[in-house]
Amino acid sequence: MKKKIAISAFALLAAGGAHAQELRFMCYQDGNECDVWAEAFQTFEAENPGITVVVDVVPYQAILESLPVQLEVGEGPDLARVTDYGGLARFMLDARPFVEDADTIEARYGQSLAWARVGDNSADGIYIIVDQLTATGGFANQTLFEQAGVDMPEPGASWAEWAEASVAVQQATGVDFAMALDRTGHRFAAPAISYGAELFDESGEALVIDDGFRAFAEQFVDWHEDGTMARDVWAGAGGGTYQDAAAEFINANLVMYYSGSWQIGRFGRDIGDAFDWVATGGVCGPEACTGMPGGAGVVGFNHTEHPEAVGKLIGFVARDDVQEQVLAQTRNLPANAELQANGIDYQDVTPEVAAALTAFAASVPTFSDTAYALQGYQFNRAVFTSIPARLTQAIVGELSLDEALDRLHQDVADAIAEAR
Repeated sequence: MKKKIAISAFALLAAGGAHAQELRFMCYQDGNECDVWAEAFQTFEAENPGITVVVDVVPYQAILESLPVQLEVGEGPDLARVTDYGGLARFMLDARPFVEDADTIEARYGQSLAWARVGDNSADGIYIIVDQLTATGGFANQTLFEQAGVDMPEPGASWAEWAEASVAVQQATGVDFAMALDRTGHRFAAPAISYGAELFDESGEALVIDDGFRAFAEQFVDWHEDGTMARDVWAGAGGGTYQDAAAEFINANLVMYYSGSWQIGRFGRDIGDAFDWVATGGVCGPEACTGMPGGAGVVGFNHTEHPEAVGKLIGFVARDDVQEQVLAQTRNLPANAELQANGIDYQDVTPEVAAALTAFAASVPTFSDTAYALQGYQFNRAVFTSIPARLTQAIVGELSLDEALDRLHQDVADAIAEAR
């Protein structure tokens, strides 16, 4: 699917047709993000005659697999909407020389700007503007809790408390699953950190299998053995394959689901009034109450033939008014600190969706420095794919937990060495 915002021949002539610049923007969307950006870019084009933007909507898998291959040979779009900041950082254009107010962008987005300031990238470069801050966290089927007569754990409750309550609800109502957690190391990382995992060694290299990481890994495997966790989510796939449990939650067959804020729009649409659901907020371990930050952002690439135009578009994407307009329609959390403080007037949302967005936004300030460091780590994909591959082998009995953790550590070390 391709969307092109056309500019008239008259406008091109007025701007000097010989200098017309077309920017290609590769975009994936969880909901309507690309469609909303295509509409917003009409304003950018009106403000910048002679520059047009073509929005090429692609599947997320193309962003993960096809885009890096193109960039390796110096090809691909001028810009893209991506999630692997560290892995793609070396291809990114520093927009700082081309934006009008770099200091304001720094003040608004400093925490997420750091995610692309890795490797040889400048320590003050503007490489990415996050347009969809995500936060991991839980969802609970409130109707099932009420039917079971079980009190739902309060915000700030521990993983152990949620496990106990969810099993009680599952047993009382007869639904198939008590708890589920997306099959990805990104989702596993937050509870591991909350159990004390530090992940990085003194040199800043990952992955460290310490007592905290081992403690949650052991608990996680035990929960699969005793039926607390929906077994097929992790045991039903191999390697680093991603698997979620959204369908089970939507079908009211799952009590508590640990995923992230990107599910809110889908749940609001697909659950409707079938049952009441809530975002649980952060879930705590013995050492911390944290989720994992993440999300998607708009980046330019250094192979572009139009760096100044790309920089101008990055500056446009970063503007408060533009972000507010886009986020109101996409129903995503802001990475912009000003909008975090002031809030977003989301359009056409139910009270449940509004409450969930508020709960996730409120959890972000509690996230640990380790969580932010891992999200910006340039080799984090090696961590995120190796964790499910090896822990699944422990869950299904192919390896002992000790063997799985040893191989996990070696997998990540090998992947980092190869990438270097």
